[in-house]
Amino acid sequence: MGLPRISKLFGAVNVGSFRISAMIMGQSETGEMIVLGSGNRASQGIKRGYVTDMAAATYAIRDAVERAEKNAGTNIESVWVGCSGAGLGSRVAKVEIDIGGRRVEEDDIEHLLVAARDSIQFDARRVLHAQPAHYTLDGVHGVANPRGLHAERLGVDIHVMLADGAPIRNLIEAVQNAHLEVHSVVAAPVAAGYACLSPEERELGTALIEIGGDVTNVALYAGGMLIGLIAIPFGSCDITDTIASAFGIRRFQAQRLKCRYGSAIASPADYKDMIPVNGPGEDDGTAPPVPGADDRNTIPRAELVSVITGQLGQLTAQINQALKEMGFAGAKGGQVVVTGGGAELAGIAEYMQSALGRPVRVGKPPALRGLGEANATPGFSTLAGLCLYASEDPVDIRSVGSSYQVSSNYSGLAVVQRVIRAVKEYF
Repeated sequence: MGLPRISKLFGAVNVGSFRISAMIMGQSETGEMIVLGSGNRASQGIKRGYVTDMAAATYAIRDAVERAEKNAGTNIESVWVGCSGAGLGSRVAKVEIDIGGRRVEEDDIEHLLVAARDSIQFDARRVLHAQPAHYTLDGVHGVANPRGLHAERLGVDIHVMLADGAPIRNLIEAVQNAHLEVHSVVAAPVAAGYACLSPEERELGTALIEIGGDVTNVALYAGGMLIGLIAIPFGSCDITDTIASAFGIRRFQAQRLKCRYGSAIASPADYKDMIPVNGPGEDDGTAPPVPGADDRNTIPRAELVSVITGQLGQLTAQINQALKEMGFAGAKGGQVVVTGGGAELAGIAEYMQSALGRPVRVGKPPALRGLGEANATPGFSTLAGLCLYASEDPVDIRSVGSSYQVSSNYSGLAVVQRVIRAVKEYF
């Protein structure tokens, strides 16, 4: 069967420190999201989510997009861009207006949203997203639709995603230099949440841990949306670098060892399992032998696993601290979902479950038509999530103005908001 008629195109670029990837999705007339093509390449000019070389980053972005366009058989002019660094932060802005005990009308809601829009100023930081979380009546949370209800004061909590201004401008410029229009810059944890978490998980309360190349984002979801975020400047590339340093080998060799033989879980057989340090054609006889290796330059797998688990121990300690700071602790904490390229390490879910003391599963993109096996992995969750996020076109409070028609947008707003019912009961 051929593809159905495509009514809309969505392009996404995820700018990571390990890999820069692009994806083009089409939305059919029935609303089905179909992957038309994707492309990726090794990252250049990016470090811990920051642009460090404009020319190199621009070239890598253009290359990844051209590969996606070639696979999709179509061109794109604008993209949604994923951002995992740039000092991401999450805040909640609370706004109330006095309505004097009368029934809440649509004009009151519009007035409230305009007041909320004008309140989201956080020093010099850039606002990436500013979306309504839930309404309150006289301080009581969990109001899905305040219209028609009586109250003295009507309030709304706005979830605001912040980033440092200069790094975001550099990221936008790198994409624009690649001859693409930036539709929006989206925080990676927001996009990953669309790809990895079910509506029920986003509603009940879930911690989403995205292990990228240089940054690990710990995001907290409840009531249908992201309500907290802490970025940790540590990722899977740090583990690779430690392996390279421990055995005195090059990074690409360390990456191969980690991916092919690495594990987050040790076993007794690891001491007997000897693994080659060099890949095919890599041993030219000039490199010094690896410390602890035998005459065939092989080492016990246990040594590799020990280095990996040592680094994971440091990472999970920081993750645990971040979860506690956001109130995801004790009996109130729920499930943990780990995603990102670092989540492709064998045994990572079991390790995290033991270290965090919570149920843990690995998150990956949903089953979409056209999504190849290579892209159906945790490392591409954010990329797929960018397109899914774009297709829902979530309401941003900054778009609200005097011409905003609450009556025509309210139903869609309610769907996107996924009202947070008594957030304090979750955490």
